[in-house]
Amino acid sequence: MKRLLSFGILATTVAALASPSLAQTVFLSTQLRPIEEATVVREEILKGLDAPVDYIVEEPPQFAVRMEAERQAGKHTISLVGALHGELSPIADKDALEPLDTLAAKLAEAGMPQSFLDLGKLGKSSQQYIPWLQATYVMAAHKDALKYLPEGADVKALTYDQLIAWGKAMQEATGQPQIGFPAGPKGLMARYFEGYFYPSFTGGVVRTFRNADAVAGWETFKELWSVVTPNSTNYDFMQEPLAAGEVMVAWDHVARLKNAISAAPDDYVVFPAPAGSKGRGYMPVIAGLAIPKGAPDVAGATAVIEHLTKPDTQLLTATHVGFFPTLNIDLPTDLDPGVALLAGAVKATQSAEDAVISLLPVGLGDKGGEFNKVYMDSFQRIVLQNEPIADVLKSQGDVLAKLMADTGAACWAPDAASDGACPVE
Repeated sequence: MKRLLSFGILATTVAALASPSLAQTVFLSTQLRPIEEATVVREEILKGLDAPVDYIVEEPPQFAVRMEAERQAGKHTISLVGALHGELSPIADKDALEPLDTLAAKLAEAGMPQSFLDLGKLGKSSQQYIPWLQATYVMAAHKDALKYLPEGADVKALTYDQLIAWGKAMQEATGQPQIGFPAGPKGLMARYFEGYFYPSFTGGVVRTFRNADAVAGWETFKELWSVVTPNSTNYDFMQEPLAAGEVMVAWDHVARLKNAISAAPDDYVVFPAPAGSKGRGYMPVIAGLAIPKGAPDVAGATAVIEHLTKPDTQLLTATHVGFFPTLNIDLPTDLDPGVALLAGAVKATQSAEDAVISLLPVGLGDKGGEFNKVYMDSFQRIVLQNEPIADVLKSQGDVLAKLMADTGAACWAPDAASDGACPVE
């Protein structure tokens, strides 16, 4: 009965997927999902192609389900996918992506770094995806906030202790907390814990989830949260409260800060996230373009990849949505000043001497949401509900350990490599 039900659900899903017109190249993406960004993709970034493109966006969990449904049914409607490195990895593991070696060779000649192209092989001998977009997360502050910086602090090389002192000074001067995080329902706060907080305080993400360094880190974060506006639990995009003057300092994805900074570039400074006891954690975000095996329009999908990786298109993308080129090209001198500020902060983050790189999760398949939930549940219990740190980390660590065992996902940087599932030590 379970098998019959599963087959029925799968058949219904595939039937629903067959609705897009196959006269167009159907492009399914987990990136550039917000309405404003998706509109720019359809009306500006994809302009100039000879054939029409149907650009469809999907949340990552639904993307994984959709791709697997088409693979199992052997009936494909999607010709091109755009997704994060970790979202494409499980599809490649099932040998479900077309090799793109010819395209990769052309792009290497055009100036795409070999390190990026190597990532796109996903550990295989052939090219699985073409790097499309790169970004990261940074901090931004109104220039008015700089007068409250603690003595001797360099905004481009802050520590957590200095950020806390800065927050206290701003709160004392203004009467309310002035630091904000995107901890709302659609915010990217989980990426802060996975790519910034944990690497900065523990040097890892999974192995170190509940060790003594993690306990000490959470103590520091609780102190930081005392000078963070409580409205943070409602914020999804920090560009809005920044522009509205609700906060003076914020952390978020570059694309989710862009509108505020581009609207008033002279009013802001943009800089790397703070460093903890183990260094300055940061998460580079690489999104790629791939063609599923069995795609109905391989030629059309290839043409779209070639278009999206042209220098002019890559610069247009940076200007409009704040994701930066994967080609090794200089940004123009007349670039939007706000985007230029963001680009400078990205470069400063990547080149920081104490940088600790934390890759996006790999190998979790459709369990990425459950992985994020472990960190957000820990935050809610420790910080918002004031439960004992060690107790929370023990119970949440058990949840994380089971998740890693169930998926079999091996460790990724900055955790040390593992044979088999990444352990929670």
